[in-house]
Amino acid sequence: MLDSGHARDDWRIKIWRIHWGVLALILAIASIGFAMLYSAADGSLVPWAGPQIVRFSIGLLMLVVVALVDIRVWLRHAYVIYAVSLVLLAAVELFGSGAMGAQRWIAFGGVQVQPAEAVKIALVLALARYFHGAAVEDLRSPLFLIPPLALVLVPVALILRQPDLGTAVVLLAASAALFFLAGVRMWMFATVGLVAAAAIPIAWGFLYDYQKRRILTFLNPERDPLGSGYHILQSKIALGSGGLFGKGFLAGSQSHLNFVPEKQTDFIFAMFAEEFGLLGGLALLSLYGLLALCGYGISMRSRSQFGRLLGLGITTTYFLYVFVNIAMVTGLVPVVGVPLPFVSYGGTAMLSLLFGFGLVLNVGVHRETKIGRLGLGE
Repeated sequence: MLDSGHARDDWRIKIWRIHWGVLALILAIASIGFAMLYSAADGSLVPWAGPQIVRFSIGLLMLVVVALVDIRVWLRHAYVIYAVSLVLLAAVELFGSGAMGAQRWIAFGGVQVQPAEAVKIALVLALARYFHGAAVEDLRSPLFLIPPLALVLVPVALILRQPDLGTAVVLLAASAALFFLAGVRMWMFATVGLVAAAAIPIAWGFLYDYQKRRILTFLNPERDPLGSGYHILQSKIALGSGGLFGKGFLAGSQSHLNFVPEKQTDFIFAMFAEEFGLLGGLALLSLYGLLALCGYGISMRSRSQFGRLLGLGITTTYFLYVFVNIAMVTGLVPVVGVPLPFVSYGGTAMLSLLFGFGLVLNVGVHRETKIGRLGLGE
């Protein structure tokens, strides 16, 4: 009876430690997404808003469960989770289905899953596990960095074959940030940067034709306004036509006349800005910024290296997705297939993000837990 009573008290303490402000921010951002998907379907829950609400509800329950599990469980199973995600990513090569020239999905009983979305969380878990407890002298050795580099480059290579340049770039950027946070020396980054810069002419030859067109269009969108430049030009028109206060909910002409492409996924921010204007766009960006600050704050209070790196890595990955998507629809970077977190339509992306933020909350719940190098409490 004492043990069961202690277990109940332990769960109550964990629930009390959950950062409910993070949940409130996620709910607020997701609610904006539901409204935009409802608007994208001209005032209907079908085909996007309804399924997205169901997935979010399931994912929210999953988030709470993930947050309450002992953080040492996630540390011990980090490599297993990474391996499973890698197998699913490799399976896309053999059994995957595609759309618009890309093969990124795999079906399980009629449900389409995009493994690349799961990999972005699994990779952070694996890297945080590897760097957990690393000594200063370890980080000075180039040989010590070979295994984590392999952990990064294998999924990136598989994702590039799909092809999905946007996700691959975000994974590389998030991994580089995690290497830096782990304490890797700057001269190593400089060396890798110089090698990467020298390899750009070679890499250009391996790009698909449509990827080359996107980069050239980014440099000069007007070169092909009805072809490769159509997406970004229509996005900018929608953004500008919203003005300061927007045209009103369900009243965006560019999006509802189907000039804005992929308005339910990659370019949903353009539709939102058209309907709610500059002020609405800034309000959404403020919510994203607050969520990122909360994630970084939770992570920095963790007493374990694994917890800090896990929280910082997932929050940075989330921030990069927001940055790349907004920069894409405003013409600051080339068009890539990167969704807007919690707003764009997509089941795998939604569930992966909720799982990831469940891990961030887990770091906060177990912030006082000290973890030894073998994953045991001290």
